[in-house]
Amino acid sequence: MKKCAICEKINIIDVDDILSELDGYTFVIKGKRCMQCGEEFIDEQEGQKIIHTAQKFGVWGEPLKLHRKLSRSARGTMLRIPTDIEENLNLKGDEQVAISKIGKNKILIEVESS
Repeated sequence: MKKCAICEKINIIDVDDILSELDGYTFVIKGKRCMQCGEEFIDEQEGQKIIHTAQKFGVWGEPLKLHRKLSRSARGTMLRIPTDIEENLNLKGDEQVAISKIGKNKILIEVESS
């Protein structure tokens, strides 16, 4: 038997009930679980199956990180949404959004459903 990479105990079993959530979808995955600390491990083949399925559902997109400069206006700081993101999200320009502070230096902008 193999040792757990986290607790280093030899108490790992095969399981078929590992849950992974991605963008509101829950995936059930085969893998291994340490019965001592509860850490779960999936192999690369199972990981690729999840990615393939998530791509079919449209919840596994290509990573997108764009760099933009903020602007000042009389009423506060502004951020322009780039055209490629606007088109990808089918934004019209009149949507309501929720803005959340995440951690020390990240913000999350979510388009609210109507």
